[in-house]
Amino acid sequence: MRRRAELFYQQLDALSVVRHTVRGELLAESRKHQAVKILRQIPMIGPPRAALLLALMQTPHRFRSKRQLWTYSGLGVETHDSAQHRYVDGQLQRSKKPQQIRGLNQNHNHEMKRIFKSTAMSASLCAGPLQDFYAGLLAKGMKPEMARLTLARKVAAITLTLWKKGERFDAEHLKSQAA
Repeated sequence: MRRRAELFYQQLDALSVVRHTVRGELLAESRKHQAVKILRQIPMIGPPRAALLLALMQTPHRFRSKRQLWTYSGLGVETHDSAQHRYVDGQLQRSKKPQQIRGLNQNHNHEMKRIFKSTAMSASLCAGPLQDFYAGLLAKGMKPEMARLTLARKVAAITLTLWKKGERFDAEHLKSQAA
């Protein structure tokens, strides 16, 4: 048992060196792309997150709208609706029963979801325009989990918009319209 543990620790030490080397190469390669400079302007998206976003998304033009990015990133809300219409006295009428919310979509890119959720978590704890947005959501009576999800969706939407248009980050992007 002890020998097995020693072998595992040797493997861990070797992988730590490889991880450090690969991380440096990833950051060096990402600096060559103009998009990383745009993404790094967004608060709480530093060099590692910007490099990972660049690697995972490849191009912002894959997504026609922010809702497609949300779904791809696992931030899209799934609803379930059965029997939108029913027969009443021989007449077809629309059902008054509201759609049921099932939660976030299950088929998504887990790494993208981790990036946006961790960015939202960091932003909710550190001072800045994103924390102000988060505090505004809490002040409206939103639960902290839902406020962080809304913040993650907002960060994703800003990321897509800035990357597509090549603009600079402006706190005006955080207007609390539809997240």
